[in-house]
Amino acid sequence: MELHRGRLLDHVQLVVRDLPAAERFYTAVAAGLGIPVGGRGEGFVWIDELVLSALDSPAALGEPTGRHHLAFQAPDRETVEAVYQAALAAGGRDNGAPGLRPYHPDYYAAFVLDPDGNNIEVVYHGPARRSAPSVQISFDLEQGA
Repeated sequence: MELHRGRLLDHVQLVVRDLPAAERFYTAVAAGLGIPVGGRGEGFVWIDELVLSALDSPAALGEPTGRHHLAFQAPDRETVEAVYQAALAAGGRDNGAPGLRPYHPDYYAAFVLDPDGNNIEVVYHGPARRSAPSVQISFDLEQGA
């Protein structure tokens, strides 16, 4: 079995009711995974492919995005457990304590609801080898439009 990541989605945007609460929650989750906040703008925050937007942000169009399920990759079971605890401490609500799941052998995950009710999963798929730690994209700004 093979899993591929980084080929399908460019980014995910969540339109949230309370941007500071969402930023606290997702910053805690990302920090537990060793991922820094990418940046902030007027009414939004981004962390790698995840963008959090306030309701009044021009990108939000004034509507919350509704309930979603996002799964973050963890390098081991201990990280799943640590991120689960960090997410709870940052305002999340339990939606499934860390443990094995029946999806495939060694699928170890935890679930937390974020401040907007989105189902956030942290998952370790078991021992595996990565071809690269991440996909890196560099833009040639001299080529221009």
